[in-house]
Amino acid sequence: MFILFCLCLWRLSGVFGVDVVKSESVTEGDLVTLRTDVTEILKYDLIQWRFGDILIAKINMKENKSTFYSTSAAERFRDRLKLDQTGSLIITNTRTTDSGVYKVTSSRTETPLNTFNLTVYANLSVPVIIRHCSSSSPSSSSSQQNCSLLCLAVNVDHVTLSWYKGNSLLSSISESDLSFILFLPLEVEYQDKNSYSCVINNPIRNQTTHLYITQLCQLCPGLGISLFYILIMSAAAAGTLLILAAVGIFCICRETDREGKYYPQLRYLYKYMVLSSLCVLNK
Repeated sequence: MFILFCLCLWRLSGVFGVDVVKSESVTEGDLVTLRTDVTEILKYDLIQWRFGDILIAKINMKENKSTFYSTSAAERFRDRLKLDQTGSLIITNTRTTDSGVYKVTSSRTETPLNTFNLTVYANLSVPVIIRHCSSSSPSSSSSQQNCSLLCLAVNVDHVTLSWYKGNSLLSSISESDLSFILFLPLEVEYQDKNSYSCVINNPIRNQTTHLYITQLCQLCPGLGISLFYILIMSAAAAGTLLILAAVGIFCICRETDREGKYYPQLRYLYKYMVLSSLCVLNK
């Protein structure tokens, strides 16, 4: 009798759903499928999907007819939602703003068939390693024996920037203020034969740049010049400083277009251009 009761309970939970939250993680731009995962869906069922409390899509299983909502709150998903024959929700070209709780319900019950906590992580930039010529005297013993370096990367949510010596972690940094570019210093000897790498990572992905000491660590010329001075003079000579500033201001001002649509990708563009210029100047 007890076994029969358990089997009946399992069947009911498969049909009517249970209020358990499942975690899904993807990278911005990827496709993700949130599945109904029920053992039975009658052909007369009406399946509805909500993002938070916002109704974003539904499918009439009898007519196999899907409806996607274009209210102001659901506008972020325009042309990026699909429903398959099982009522599973497919989100294409995911964005960080898609992160949140999704619930799927049936017309037979208010209990969700499935609940998902979706996290969409921003794309990671490749770290850039540059040599840092300090303003200290080049005649000092430390300046003659050591090479000062900086690793830089675009800062996005949930990332950590780290230096590794082989597989051993040397140092790391994270910053909640996304307006800053992440940077992490490292000092090595010119004759160091160890393997070093700079890594930026989030919970699901990472990007790595390896350090080649013989290529990057050359003695700083003249009276040590600061990194900031080198960047300013080099950029000014090439005319790139004004271009970067102009493009950056333009992107910040244009994050919202004339129709009021929000494009989160633009907030990274300026920082990517800065890192690209650093990479060019360092060659």
